Amino acid sequence: MAEAGVGAPAGAGARRQGPVLAVRGLSVRFLMPGGRRIAAVTDAHFEVAAGECLALIGESGCGKSVLASALLGLLPGNAQTAGQALLGDLDLLSAGERTLARTVRGRLIGLVPQSPAAHLTPVRTIRSQLEETVAALAPVRGRKALRAAAEAAAERAAFPSGHLDRYPHELSGGLAQRAATALALVGEAPLLLADEPTTGLDRDLVDRTVDELRRHVDADGTGRALLMITHDLAAAERIADRVAVMYAGRIVELADAAAFFGAPGPRHPYSRGLLDALPDRAFIPIPGMPPELGDLPGGCAFAARCDRATDVCATPPPGTGTVACHHPHAVEDVRA
Repeated sequence: MAEAGVGAPAGAGARRQGPVLAVRGLSVRFLMPGGRRIAAVTDAHFEVAAGECLALIGESGCGKSVLASALLGLLPGNAQTAGQALLGDLDLLSAGERTLARTVRGRLIGLVPQSPAAHLTPVRTIRSQLEETVAALAPVRGRKALRAAAEAAAERAAFPSGHLDRYPHELSGGLAQRAATALALVGEAPLLLADEPTTGLDRDLVDRTVDELRRHVDADGTGRALLMITHDLAAAERIADRVAVMYAGRIVELADAAAFFGAPGPRHPYSRGLLDALPDRAFIPIPGMPPELGDLPGGCAFAARCDRATDVCATPPPGTGTVACHHPHAVEDVRA
């Protein structure tokens, strides 16, 4: 964000060389009837390195999935974008549809979608869908080789071979998610984008799903990068190396996951409120409601809900490279 600068290149770039994905000032506006504009994402900055999982967290409606759609070039026609989203040397925001369809989706970015059962073709078996994807993305020729490659993709995602000839409606939620993951892995994409991958799953399946995603991120820094978009803080805590917190279209905090979920804890009041609202923590809900993205205040969007707000919060918050807040919690302010 221009005013706050959270996660701007001076901070994150100094720690990592050659990130798989580098987002620089990404903004998305929707032009509505009558000339009204909705600021769905504002000046987002972050990086994801090889072998790293970055969890983008926040309440529903804060702009997380819009950001994901921008990376994939799947925004509706009334969307306007600004900034950069560099996947290696390729700017995803300026790449044309031909490049996105032939080079990016599947080959450079593997999508693990929300509601995988809806993402899978209902009238075709999982095997046929895998084989079709292998034929499109992998240099495999011949029926026998195609079948073997599809079965290998299923095995990588821990999808049982005995279910390959079933249709999506015959699968449990967990198996449907593994099938979607298998499809995302076919192209050996350097970036996995998981958009709310645990929606509708019970806790045990959530844990197994995120553990499976983490298995495909090589911790020595030579494997894939994983960007997981989620409102499930427990899932983020389980597998993330770093977290980016989004509120009202802006990334308000970037932090190492261990420090964020442990000590000293989040520095932004909104981030701390998210954790304090969890049943296994303080179980204290954040008062009020998020502002409408089409009617954002000129200063801090969280000020009306914040117990640390003062008059200065009517102005845009400063940036330190990690948190956008006039009154952040101090680093030494260890959580009780």
